Amino acid sequence: MSRRNKVHFPNGHGQTLAGILELPDDKPRAYALFAPCFTCGKDVLAASRISRRLAELGFAVLRFDFTGLGDSEGSFSDTNFSTNVSDLLSAATYLRNEHHPVDLLIGHSLGGAAALAAAAQIPEAHAIATIAAPADPDHVIKQFSCALDTISEKGAAEVKLAGRPFVIRQHFIEDLDQHDMGYIRELDRPLLIYHSPIDQTVSIEEAAAIYNRAMHPKSFISLDDADHLLTEKADALFVADTLAAWAGRYIVSMEEAGK
Repeated sequence: MSRRNKVHFPNGHGQTLAGILELPDDKPRAYALFAPCFTCGKDVLAASRISRRLAELGFAVLRFDFTGLGDSEGSFSDTNFSTNVSDLLSAATYLRNEHHPVDLLIGHSLGGAAALAAAAQIPEAHAIATIAAPADPDHVIKQFSCALDTISEKGAAEVKLAGRPFVIRQHFIEDLDQHDMGYIRELDRPLLIYHSPIDQTVSIEEAAAIYNRAMHPKSFISLDDADHLLTEKADALFVADTLAAWAGRYIVSMEEAGK
C-alpha cells in the first residue's frame, strides 16, 4: 500500500507546478523524481503505475506536470526543452527543501532526455534511469515534422500530439539546437536504460546512442513487446520492479544512513 499526496511548488518563472508525491506506508528507503514524457502529465499511465509500484516497494516518488500541462500553471506554447529542464530542477529543489534530496532520477521519453540534461545540477541523485528516451532532445521534432515549414513561416503552428492539439512555436525549435548531449558522457553516476525494440516513436537506436555515450556503470534492459507509452500495465510494473532492484545496489537507504 502507499499514500498519495497532492503537492505544489514554484517553477523558475513564478508559476505553480502541480505534482503527486507517492509515499510508502513505512519510512521511505529513498526518494525518486519522475519526469513524464513529452506533452504527458503526471497522471499518464506509465508515470502513475511506475510511481505507485515503486511506492509499494518502499520508494517515495514525486511525479509532476511540466509548465502548461495538467494541473500546472502556464502555457504550453511558451515552453521548450530548457523550461522542462528548469521545471525538473524546481521539482528537485522542492524535494530537497521539503522532504529529502533526490536519490533516484527517472525520465520517460523526452522526460528522460531532460533528466540526463538536469543531472549535473542534481548531484545528490545517486542513480539515473531513462525509459524510451532519445539520445538528443531534437529527436522530438519528428513528432511534428509536417508542421516545420508552417512554424518557420508563421512562427507557430497547431499540431496534434497523442490526439490532442498543441501550439508549437519557433522558439521551441531554436531551443533544441542549443543543447549538446555530450553531458551524457559526464554523468559520473550509474545509468539504467529501458527501451523497447519495437518502439515506433523513439527508435531503439536512440537507446544504443545513450549507452555508447555513457561511461560505466551503465545497464540496458529491453522492454520486449512494450509500446512507447507503456500502456500495458505489466510493462510498467516490470520497469518498477527491476528498477527498484537495480537502484538498491547504488542507493543507501535512509534507514541505513541513519536519517
